Amino acid sequence: MKAQKQSWILAIIIGAQFCCTSLWFAGNAVTDNLLQHFNLNTEALGNMSSAVQFGFIAGSFVFAVLTLSDRYSPSRIFFISAVFGALCNLGLLLASNTMFSLLAFRFFTGFSLAGIYPVGMKIAADHFEKGLGKSLSFLISALVLGTAFPYFIQSFNVNISWETVIWATSALATFGGLLILFFVPNGPYQKLANQFEVSKIFKVFKNSSFRSAAFGYFGHMWELYAFWTFVPALLVLHQKFQKVELNIPLYAFLIIASGSLSCILGGFISNRIGVKKTAVLALSLSGLCCLLSPLFIIFTPTAVFLSFVMLWSMAVIADSPLFSTLVAKNCDAQSLGTALTIVNCLGYSITIISIQLLNLLILNVEWAPYAFVILALGPIIGRFHLRQKPFIPHQNQNKSLGKVPNAK
Repeated sequence: MKAQKQSWILAIIIGAQFCCTSLWFAGNAVTDNLLQHFNLNTEALGNMSSAVQFGFIAGSFVFAVLTLSDRYSPSRIFFISAVFGALCNLGLLLASNTMFSLLAFRFFTGFSLAGIYPVGMKIAADHFEKGLGKSLSFLISALVLGTAFPYFIQSFNVNISWETVIWATSALATFGGLLILFFVPNGPYQKLANQFEVSKIFKVFKNSSFRSAAFGYFGHMWELYAFWTFVPALLVLHQKFQKVELNIPLYAFLIIASGSLSCILGGFISNRIGVKKTAVLALSLSGLCCLLSPLFIIFTPTAVFLSFVMLWSMAVIADSPLFSTLVAKNCDAQSLGTALTIVNCLGYSITIISIQLLNLLILNVEWAPYAFVILALGPIIGRFHLRQKPFIPHQNQNKSLGKVPNAK
C-alpha cells in the first residue's frame, strides 16, 4: 500500500513538473508573433531566452539563501510559484508591452521556475529516502516535455493564435500547482537545511572530484539551452538550403521532446556501464554533432537532417540526470545544498553567454550555417574534466541518490 501511494505521489510530481515547466519556452514558441505584434527587432529571441535564464539564476539563489523550501511547506511554495509564473506569462498579452516589459515578464517567469523545478525535486526527495535516483530521469523527462510543449500547441494547422499558446501554458502551470497543493503533502523525510554559508562556495571547489564533476556539468550547460533555444533557427537554415517547407513548430517539438526518452535510456545505460562513462559518452556524441552540424544543415536530405538533429537532441540532454548524481556524490553531505545551488547558478549563467554568442552568429548570414560548431566547446571542456575524475563511492550510492534535491 505504501509503495502504491509513493508511486502515485511520484506520478503527480512528474505531471506537475511537466505542466509548470511549459512556461520555460512559451515565449520562444511565439517569438515570431511577438516580433510582428510589438514591432521588435530580430535579437528578441536571444534576449528573451536570456531573460528567463537570468530570472532562474536570481530565483534559485534567493530560494537557497532564504532556505524557503526547508522552512516552509515546499508544496505551497511550488503552488505560489506556479501561479506567479502563470500570471507573468500572461503579461506577454498586454497591449501596452514594450521590449523592456516583455523582458521583465520573462525574467520573473524564470524567477518563478526556481520555485518549481528545484522545489519539485526537493518535494520528491522529501518523499523518497531511497530510490530517487531511479526516478530522477523521469522528472527531467517531464522538464524536457514541458519545455517542448509550447511548440506542440503551435504546430497544429488550425490557425491557433499565439495568444492561445500563452493562455494554454498559463492554465497548465496553474493546474500543475494545484496538483501539488492538494495531492502532495509534506514528505516524511523533510528536514531543515543549514544556514547558507558563503565560505562553503569556496570549500566545495577545493575538492578535485567535485570540481571535475562541476566543470563537466558546465560544459553540458554551455550547449544545452543554446541548442534548445535555436532549434527553430536550425530548421529554418536547413529549409533555406534545401528549399523545402517544414512545419517548424511541430519538428521543434519532436526534436526537443525526443530528449525525454534519452534521459530514461541514459539511466538504464548508466546502471550497466557507470554514471561517469555514460556522461562522457553523451558529451562526446553531442560534441561530435556540433562539429558535424554544418554538413547536415547544408548538404543532407531533409529526412537525414531530421534524424541527425533528433539524435543530437537526445545526446544533449541524456547526461542531465547523470551530472546531478556526479555533483551530489562528490561533495560533503553538509554542503550539499550550497554546492548544488552554486553549480546551478553558475551553469545557468553560462547558458546566457552561449545563447547570446549563438544569437550573434546566426544573425550573420555568412556565419549562420556554421554557428552551432561553437557549442562543441562545452562538450570538449566537460569531457576533459570528467576524464580526470570523479570517483563515486558505491557503498553510499542509494542513500545519496535519495537525497538529491536538484538537477539539471
